[in-house]
Amino acid sequence: MSPAARLRGLRPDWLSDPKVWRTEVLGGLVVALALIPEAISFSIIAGVDPAIGLFASFTMAVVISVVGGRRAMISAATGAVALVIAPLNREHGLGYLVAAVILAGVFQIALGALGVAKLMRFIPRSVMIGFVNSLAILMFMAQVPEMRDVPWAVYPLIAAGLALMVFFPKVTTAIPAPLVSIVILTVITVAAGIAVPTVRDKGALPSSLPVPGLPDVPFTLETLTTIAPYAFAMALVGLMESLMTAKLVDDITDTHSDKTRESIGQGVANIVTGFFGGMGGCAMIGQTMINVKVSGARTRLSTFLAGVFLMVLCIVFGPVVSDIPMAALVAVMVMVCFATFDWHSIAPKTLRRLPAGEIAVMVVTVACVVATHNLAIGVVVGSVTAMVIFAKRVAHLAEVTSVTDPDGTTVLYRVTGELFFASSNDLVGRFDYATDPDKVVIDLSAAHIWDASSVATLDAIENKYAQRGKTVEIIGLNDPSALIHKTLSGELSGSH
Repeated sequence: MSPAARLRGLRPDWLSDPKVWRTEVLGGLVVALALIPEAISFSIIAGVDPAIGLFASFTMAVVISVVGGRRAMISAATGAVALVIAPLNREHGLGYLVAAVILAGVFQIALGALGVAKLMRFIPRSVMIGFVNSLAILMFMAQVPEMRDVPWAVYPLIAAGLALMVFFPKVTTAIPAPLVSIVILTVITVAAGIAVPTVRDKGALPSSLPVPGLPDVPFTLETLTTIAPYAFAMALVGLMESLMTAKLVDDITDTHSDKTRESIGQGVANIVTGFFGGMGGCAMIGQTMINVKVSGARTRLSTFLAGVFLMVLCIVFGPVVSDIPMAALVAVMVMVCFATFDWHSIAPKTLRRLPAGEIAVMVVTVACVVATHNLAIGVVVGSVTAMVIFAKRVAHLAEVTSVTDPDGTTVLYRVTGELFFASSNDLVGRFDYATDPDKVVIDLSAAHIWDASSVATLDAIENKYAQRGKTVEIIGLNDPSALIHKTLSGELSGSH
């Protein structure tokens, strides 16, 4: 391959394909419009000026587009992060909040380097489905206040917005339907003078770019101990939401992303955001779904432009953007909720086929997330529930069968299955210590020893036979089982 051809192969799609370029640009614009009211709302949750949330969304999107591991995913100021750091801002002020954002970024880089992303493989599919469904429910719940105690005109506007997004793609997909819906509804409300809540009612938009600087806090050990717990909680919540969202986008686009790079990238983005006075953030499921699923964006350009357009819309077109009716943005988010929810997972046909344990894990995950409004809690509780159900199921797979020699001098016990803390506990009672002959052989060729509990159980069995003057021989251990048995056997008498 010639150097020129190799160089063309390295060029991003949007540089060589005008159709891709148009999709990415329009996708970024739609996301930027949807980010404005969200960022303002999250600023209110965190107890800071709306500009702080908007600045965070700008810097997060721009930085993550370069250093992140998942293309087309949107990172910005989020409600999950706002909830975590709100108490710190309330008790100590904005300077401490900004310092915590920077420290959270450092924690995320460290966790990423330590391989926290590899833990994603331990999250079961039922938890992932629960995560997606609970996100859709939370996004819809966040729109409910915008539909309560509002002028009657809001409801037909939302309905019109939904209708446009359903039917406009049948005409053309060249322009994202959400963008068309926002523009048409804005023109209608302004031209007809319809009095409905607008973006202006959410708060003032910034009129200048953010300026970098150090957080206004004393650089002491006391400050570090104050912000560290909040920073660590923010780092964990941000990483979990970002990695789960990245995995979801992987599934939607049938592509793989570098989760370790994404973890470190989130940290870098939060550090930069902190130095620019932002409130920090992580991946946003709603805006990511708008970008990937609704607009069809697939590259880093859409993420970068979402941040750039956000600032351009605020600073240059602030008066126009302020006139966008909230009904138009609510319609977009309701459509995103509908597209995000995994309807197949609750279909009667699916539920009839799924094991009860899988359904229970899915329901527990959704219930925890919706009850706490914390995605991290839901994922952790759902994963733990899945592990308990799995352990209980596997615990019954260890079987013991016995054969006594015709001469009556030896008995052979054949153990099959996985031996770990849950299954090995029942093993002690499967042997006939009183009536067995003097020589006992335990064949583990069809079993595997996983932990110290299993070794301690085998030791206990040997001790029970020894107390009766009988000998035990263990045979058939595979190499890993033999190693753990040799290392721990006889050393665990105080643990069983």
